[in-house]
Amino acid sequence: MPPDLPTRLATVIDPARIRTDADALTQYGRDWTRYYTPAPAAVVFPRSLAEVVALVQLARRERLALVPSGGRTGLSGGACAMAGEVVVSLEQMRQISGFDPVAGTVRCQAGVITETLQQYASSQGWYFPVDFASRGSSCIGGNIATNAGGIKVVRYGMFRDWVAGLTVVTGAGEVLELNQGLIKNNTGYDLRHLFIGSEGTLGLIVDATLRLTRPPAPARVMVCAVPSLDGIMRLFHAFRSELTLNAFEFFSEAALQAVLARGHVRRPLDTVTPYYVLLELDCAAPDSEARALAVFEQCASAGWLSDGVLSQSVAQASELWRLREDISESITPRTPYKNDISVVISQVPAFIAELDALLAREYPTFEVVWFGHIGDGNLHINVLCPLDMDIDTFRGHCERVNTLVFDVLARYHGSMSAEHGVGLLKRDYLSVTRSPAEIGYLQGIRQVFDPDGVLNPGKLLPKK
Repeated sequence: MPPDLPTRLATVIDPARIRTDADALTQYGRDWTRYYTPAPAAVVFPRSLAEVVALVQLARRERLALVPSGGRTGLSGGACAMAGEVVVSLEQMRQISGFDPVAGTVRCQAGVITETLQQYASSQGWYFPVDFASRGSSCIGGNIATNAGGIKVVRYGMFRDWVAGLTVVTGAGEVLELNQGLIKNNTGYDLRHLFIGSEGTLGLIVDATLRLTRPPAPARVMVCAVPSLDGIMRLFHAFRSELTLNAFEFFSEAALQAVLARGHVRRPLDTVTPYYVLLELDCAAPDSEARALAVFEQCASAGWLSDGVLSQSVAQASELWRLREDISESITPRTPYKNDISVVISQVPAFIAELDALLAREYPTFEVVWFGHIGDGNLHINVLCPLDMDIDTFRGHCERVNTLVFDVLARYHGSMSAEHGVGLLKRDYLSVTRSPAEIGYLQGIRQVFDPDGVLNPGKLLPKK
């Protein structure tokens, strides 16, 4: 760290909100990836738009690299600082500043916790539907910057679909007010959508106006035991044809065992099968439960499922959801190597079958844990690090197999990062999903908004 860096930062940020101690540098210099050693020079905590602007302008003048930081729940290394950068934590910008009950929108700062926003919407008689297991620690700014998806995309879409307006500070230090909550605004390029999913490489998201919706009808949760991969999408088609699905998730027996090993939840069924499906059903219609059970019986008769349970209370529904939502936390101690991929929904069965055979062949001694938001074509493959293998050796094995996995993915015209972003971990694989022409345009866009390359350098895009 340059010896005068804290002094220079103190010209724009209160010294009490600048940290250079080892604990802070470690805590704020990494995300959940755990493959990168954090080594930032400082962490700063702005509290206002003016401070963020001043900080970016200082970074341009002094050639400082800035890494934006929210809840740091990302899984691609997008929030990691490893080369003396200044981490810009937005956790002290957590104000919900406006609610419009007529428009059904809420305005909040980037550091607002997802669950806090959900609870606020509920207190006003509204509902914010984008949801995921990290709701208690992920931040709105990070959700927007990565275009987060989660467990209810099959009904409500991605975070992008709920962003009505943004306030951003570009890498040039300019403030942009984008769309400002409008429903109709047909005035050329919608720059708002460039910043959604940009992973902090174009600008710092400071404030957002988000759309809300009316609360859904009471929901029921069903968990089904599925003997084969082929049956999973057959269940999806059968249930979606007759009922409204809020979510359609799947997980393997290996994933379930990891969750059960913690002792917090019980096995939901006596039957043990390779795969399980969790459905959340909108039960607005009075005959919803009867229809759900009728579809269940049809699927059982066809051999697509072998057992199941339907929640009878809110508490039971919550416990069933934990079987799926606790997976990531349960396997974190094994430093999993993650592939977060997606294909068109109709191609899921064939893709899974081909990929499952490949993984069994290439990882004969590694534990592979499957789960995902399969109702939107998104699969999570988690390879667990053996207890007796060092992390660098393990990662080397996984990256070798990545080439084979992505060869299959490219043939299906899928995405090599469905919702976790690209960051550092997947940056060098961007060409699997993006053409050379696209990457060239993306690099050009980045140059326009961040001409000096001060924002999140090395992330998302390969170097020219």
